[in-house]
Amino acid sequence: MTERENKGRAEYHAEMLAAQVSGLLAGLDTGVADAEYREELRRSLEQLADVKFALDESAIVAITDRRGRIRYVNDKFCEISGYVREELIGQDHRLVNSGHHGKAFMKELWATISSGKVWRGEIKNRAKNGREYWVDTTIVPFVDGEGSPYQYLAIRHEVTRLKETEAELQSMLAQMMQIQEEERRRFSRDLHDGIGQSLFFFKITIDRLLAEREDEGLAMLGKQVSQLMSEVRGLAWEMRPSVLDDLGIVPALRTYIEHFESHYGIKVRFDCELKRRPTLLAETTIYRVVQEALTNVGKYAGVSEAYVSLLEEDEHVRAVIRDEGIGFVRDSAGTGVGLFSMEERARAVSGELKLKSEPGRGTTVSLNVPIA
Repeated sequence: MTERENKGRAEYHAEMLAAQVSGLLAGLDTGVADAEYREELRRSLEQLADVKFALDESAIVAITDRRGRIRYVNDKFCEISGYVREELIGQDHRLVNSGHHGKAFMKELWATISSGKVWRGEIKNRAKNGREYWVDTTIVPFVDGEGSPYQYLAIRHEVTRLKETEAELQSMLAQMMQIQEEERRRFSRDLHDGIGQSLFFFKITIDRLLAEREDEGLAMLGKQVSQLMSEVRGLAWEMRPSVLDDLGIVPALRTYIEHFESHYGIKVRFDCELKRRPTLLAETTIYRVVQEALTNVGKYAGVSEAYVSLLEEDEHVRAVIRDEGIGFVRDSAGTGVGLFSMEERARAVSGELKLKSEPGRGTTVSLNVPIA
């Protein structure tokens, strides 16, 4: 057994750094390195050793040069990745690249750190044995006197179990939303085909009786039944429009926008450039997000006009709902149930929702969902 194996990791790092300290102190000019200076330097390097030990014990650490070639990895990096140190030194992080992140993601990462800024985010890597794992990552550039990075320090913490739990919860939430939509569909059809049809036949009976004789009370009852029929149709539509299932998102949105304009008195400019239908789940998500966003416009924006567009972009549908109303500051407005619902719906179909709003400059809600 080697000397290193006989020592604990803490003792090993302390010994290595102590040797470096002794060498540094021995090389100092005795006329300059007086006792106070030597003591201060010793304490500083001991603190550095403590910090390094704590970091090695708790985090995955790597140092790369300006081109991204690995110059140092700690034991935890080797433990998690499955590679020995000799396999990693001189390589770049493509060795552990899982392929999960696209070119745009990596381009943004490199643009950030090469400009001297700290990058933070979550990255999915692949170990030598093929196991995929997630790491919460902070990359700190070290810059020279001209502000150009000459090396990068990456500090990572494995969060695989957390990501798996999040995925499980997201899957459960998606199933709950799907069940909710199925119940909405069933209830909507029951309202339309059950109660609605019964009211329709009742109205026909009243009209036939009125045709035989005039009766003010019967006529009033007929008007009330007509009003009730209209409310039942509206409720059935609000629960789940059948046109969404039968014809798709575009006719469903056109019909909804007509109802919205009639109810709120707000003109909606609708532009659509879809060449094909997304999946029903994606269509449902788009419809509910547009519905929620326009409802917020009607209640809070204080405008006479709003804008809705659907665009097909690289196997994705991008829906944008925009107004030029009073806007708000999101931090002060809070997330709200409506915004939370929109964000969760987007995540349930592997999509993304962004909200941008400024006081006096309106609000824009952007939804991006896969077509397939």
